[in-house]
Amino acid sequence: MQVENANSRQELDHLRFEYKAAVERWIEAIREEENLATSDHSMVAVEEWERAGFQEEEARNKAKQARQEYQDGLRRVLYEF
Repeated sequence: MQVENANSRQELDHLRFEYKAAVERWIEAIREEENLATSDHSMVAVEEWERAGFQEEEARNKAKQARQEYQDGLRRVLYEF
């Protein structure tokens, strides 16, 4: 099936953009967490690393939500449900 009209196309483009941006934020959070796994074995370093882990999880959840919204938009436009 094809995208029906310009409004539908714009909606899907916006949802795709939001999804891709969320994935990029997730990737950044993963890299930040990875960078905090250092040879500094202090309590402060461990706490920063754990905090980064929570931020990564939050970014992952946002990326998954954006993915779901994009998929839902595709279904609405392409399959009309």
